[in-house]
Amino acid sequence: MSAAEASLSSRTAALPVTGWRWAPAFVLAFVALWPMPGYAEAVLALGALAGLGRVLVVRMRGQGRLLSGPAWALSSALFAAYWAPELLSAPGAVDVGRALGESAADLRYLPFLWLVAAAVATPTGRQRTFDGLAIIVAAWTLDALVQIATGISPLFWSLDQLKWQFSGHGMCAMEDIAAGDRLSGVLGPCNAKLGLVMASMSPFLLIAAARRFGVAGWLLATAAVGLVVLMGGARAGWITFALVAAVTGWQLLGVRRLALIALLGVFAAAGAAALSPQLQQRLQRTAAAMSGDEAGVDNALSGRARIWQAAGCMVASSPINGIGVRGFREAFPACDPAPQSAPAWGQGPALHAHQLVLEILSETGVLGLLLWCAGAALAIRAWRYAEPAARAQARPAMLALAVTVFPLNTHLAFYSTFWGGVTLLLAALYVGSLLGTGDGQG
Repeated sequence: MSAAEASLSSRTAALPVTGWRWAPAFVLAFVALWPMPGYAEAVLALGALAGLGRVLVVRMRGQGRLLSGPAWALSSALFAAYWAPELLSAPGAVDVGRALGESAADLRYLPFLWLVAAAVATPTGRQRTFDGLAIIVAAWTLDALVQIATGISPLFWSLDQLKWQFSGHGMCAMEDIAAGDRLSGVLGPCNAKLGLVMASMSPFLLIAAARRFGVAGWLLATAAVGLVVLMGGARAGWITFALVAAVTGWQLLGVRRLALIALLGVFAAAGAAALSPQLQQRLQRTAAAMSGDEAGVDNALSGRARIWQAAGCMVASSPINGIGVRGFREAFPACDPAPQSAPAWGQGPALHAHQLVLEILSETGVLGLLLWCAGAALAIRAWRYAEPAARAQARPAMLALAVTVFPLNTHLAFYSTFWGGVTLLLAALYVGSLLGTGDGQG
């Protein structure tokens, strides 16, 4: 490196990391609007455009750095690990136009990642964002508890009334309303994702409660969120929340007291099942997996064994770059192992693989899986080499991201608009809180 280059590098490294006063508000608005996906997506798109503009202005004026160098690098690398498989899956896809369209549309996630990471790059921004997320999760938990007691979600009812006032129709069309065996909460009966969303976002509330109120705060938050996740009915959410409770409880209580709390939790879940026929039915279906019978396992998994067999067929047919992102539903009929049998999930083809590794392999092939593994390796490496203080401040986002992509579970579609946005939000929060080392106030 020449002397001039060294001097320029030194001056760049010395620039302060400056946050954005409005960036935490953007993150919180995006999350708070998840019950209204169209508005949340609009906030994401506008924030991405604003973030890109801000990056260009700061770069041209040399006013400072929005992120540290490592944060720029890791956020961009994680975006590439998510986005490049989409583009590589387009050649030979079952629906080339859709694969190309998805990859083009998802370019907006790059400035989105930068913006979210910048929101938590400073101590002030990080505190505002993480506290705000904890408040949102707490509010949704209280709302869901009211729904358990009364049958009505006050937050969803309010949003539904506003929708009627402004558009003449409600939040949910009758044909979109899901089966009534799950607690829907603020997300509403046509968006049965409450259990999964609450489980993935629970680290922000549980860790904040433990820091502010100690063991009592953690116990209260864990019991409240745990009940909501349990009644949410998504067994993937149960596994996700169990991981969150185990990690946060082990750090706070130790192994012995955590084991006692877990035993009490099992008895509490059994009591809840006795009062809820729908929950009891789901627990019985889960127990059917222990029978070892193929039909019992498939019934316990709500037909996912059939979907996974179809995913294996797709992997065999297009092992290098897959069948194309979001092409699962088009490819499913040709790979359905039981085309004459009515599917357990209802009418129509399966929409996605319901499992992270199988989704990546079937839709983006071995190339996609290698890129995802490379991104995971970079994220883990950043954690290993970070200072203890940086790990402590990033722990809520790290845990939320880790349990969301935990591979030994079932999942929503990571290349869908909603769950893809959730996952990349958590990735950006992790990068910014771990590697954003600035002390500016924004």
